[in-house]
Amino acid sequence: MTRSVWVKADDTVGDWDDRRARITAALESGADWVLVDEEDVSRVRELGDINVAAFRTDGDVTLVDDIDDAETDEDDGGAAESTTEADAVIVGKNGEGDATIDLPEDFSGSADLSTLRRRDGDVERGAYVRILGKEYERFAETAAEEADHTIIVGEDWTIIPLENLIARIGEETNLIAGVTTADEAKTAFETLELGADAVLLDSDDPDEIHETVEIRDEAERESLDLEYAEVLDIEQIGSADRVCVDTGSLLEHDEGMLVGSMARGLVFVHAETAESPYVASRPFRVNAGAVHAYVRTPGGGTKYLSELQSGDEVQVVDTAGNTREAIVGRVKIEKRPMFRIALETDDGDRIETLLQNAETIKVATSEGRTAVTDLEAGDELLLYTEDTARHFGEAVEESIIEK
Repeated sequence: MTRSVWVKADDTVGDWDDRRARITAALESGADWVLVDEEDVSRVRELGDINVAAFRTDGDVTLVDDIDDAETDEDDGGAAESTTEADAVIVGKNGEGDATIDLPEDFSGSADLSTLRRRDGDVERGAYVRILGKEYERFAETAAEEADHTIIVGEDWTIIPLENLIARIGEETNLIAGVTTADEAKTAFETLELGADAVLLDSDDPDEIHETVEIRDEAERESLDLEYAEVLDIEQIGSADRVCVDTGSLLEHDEGMLVGSMARGLVFVHAETAESPYVASRPFRVNAGAVHAYVRTPGGGTKYLSELQSGDEVQVVDTAGNTREAIVGRVKIEKRPMFRIALETDDGDRIETLLQNAETIKVATSEGRTAVTDLEAGDELLLYTEDTARHFGEAVEESIIEK
């Protein structure tokens, strides 16, 4: 599931200066969407590049007994859709969705979803519903039948029927839970183990916005089970084209990448965060091996090191198996002397890879961080193994022999 963070910045927030502050914080933090009033869409476009959802408040939604009775036929005089610069149009503000028009407690009909049904190019449709009782929960379910996005907001976080709606409409719409803090966002992403698809954050605090985006990223990330394999042999084999992966991020001392000659076994190689008598530390760099080797990418894919280029994403891993993403800023390929390292896993599989013969290249052993120049047979090297083969970087169930 791909999670996203929306930031609320409509006229309930305050004047334009207040709204602009939220939008700027959303842009700087890496939020996915902002939700504004329709008249602010062009202003948002001037501030930066972000998905924009706009409240439509022209009375498109009215309560009726049957949804079919609410069809609008423009040939018969129905109102034409007004144009918008927004990526998504949201209905429900100043209507049934926010209780401006009350819903009866015995609500069993449907809403006039003509705005949601009408399509104008690539503009998506969404519904905004405050959950004030069971009738509003039913209203949200009805809206979700037509909506690309269904936003549910509770006045009291503890009574939001999020579990019910995840179970009932979670697969037919992008379900967005209204929250006011990063902690609430974490709860929304974890509810029923599946969680909401997105959160709509209503907060002026830039730190809350930034932390919510971090929680989104953590929810997307894998946690890998790393293991140790015994070094069988390490030998100098001459020169090969070696790849340094320079990222646009600073890596921590216990972080690196998973690389290797065989997709079923990728060796953990540390980033160059350690000082050396010979060169300064380069905490953005992983000296990853020869051009033929795989490097693991976010989501469980792989790429050949030779394929990497500026702007690509690679997966950064720490020694505990926690992962995050990093953008490649530069790839340096140079001919360098290499080691061939042969390993054996606990189940008897033989894994090999090539790494540069240089003391600045460090790997993780059971004894700690170790230079490849100090490796010996019998040492235990940290790596990630999986049973599936690879075809164009994707895991496939087929028989492939790598040796």
